[in-house]
Amino acid sequence: MKKINNVLLCGLGAIGSIYAVKISQYKDARLSVLVDEARLIRYKSSPLVFNGQEYAFNYITKDNSYIADLIIIATKNNQLHSVIDSINNFVGRDTIILSLLNGLKSEDILSTVFGKDKVLYSYYIGHTSTRIGRNVVHDDVYKTVFGESYNSKYSNNVLAVRNFFDSANIKYEIPVDMDYSRWWKFLVNVGYNQASAVLNASYGDFQKSEAVNDIAINLMKEAADVAKAVGVKNTDKLIPEVLKVIATMLPETRTSMLQDIDAKRQTEVDVFAGYVSELGKKYGINTPYNDMFFKIIKAMDDKNSKK
Repeated sequence: MKKINNVLLCGLGAIGSIYAVKISQYKDARLSVLVDEARLIRYKSSPLVFNGQEYAFNYITKDNSYIADLIIIATKNNQLHSVIDSINNFVGRDTIILSLLNGLKSEDILSTVFGKDKVLYSYYIGHTSTRIGRNVVHDDVYKTVFGESYNSKYSNNVLAVRNFFDSANIKYEIPVDMDYSRWWKFLVNVGYNQASAVLNASYGDFQKSEAVNDIAINLMKEAADVAKAVGVKNTDKLIPEVLKVIATMLPETRTSMLQDIDAKRQTEVDVFAGYVSELGKKYGINTPYNDMFFKIIKAMDDKNSKK
């Protein structure tokens, strides 16, 4: 059985910081955070403050070289190709890679480069972290969902990650049908991230206003139609299950895409509306809501990039 000790983390933002703090508190893990030269200087001079406590991690650049047992990628999608280049020195025969990136493409890209035997499907779900500069606040309501495409029997990689997460006190779920589960998370992002970004809406706005919530539902309906065409099972359950979770979100919190808009960072609309529209064209499915939201959010990105 594989045992995970050496962990490489790529990305120390609102999500990555949660894993950095958890793993750093596990005495049998050796955590390294992969950064570029600019971030190395910035992070050392301005450490992460997580829930009011300052943390200093072992920062390394891609010029270092050691074999990681587990690599966790928690960057933005537009950084994936840079990450792939940077982790080459750290991938060995038995390395396991988890990508917490939004969307449905990153695992396939990583598998093409490093081999499907090294990559597990995974995503983060939980209450949104709030990040302002180097300060991150999170209430510890989350879980890491991971596994192979189908998990009626756990593979050695799944068992290794499960055992590590148990030891490191990282909350997780291993669904039997990971494909369904990934599309469920995708619908959350397609509906609520995008609607929140355009409407400047918190989760409370979706919970209180039927008109606001209907926008998210219409975006998700198109994604669910595409999921059915792709071959995902039980797609009729996707939206009702999303709605149950949205009802439990903290009303005052804002989605990660809305936080990107607030901070004038570029969004990940390409892997949300862009991907729904792409698959809609492929399978002959009309996706007018996602087509329009793609144009609107792209325009917002363009406007913010000029500031």
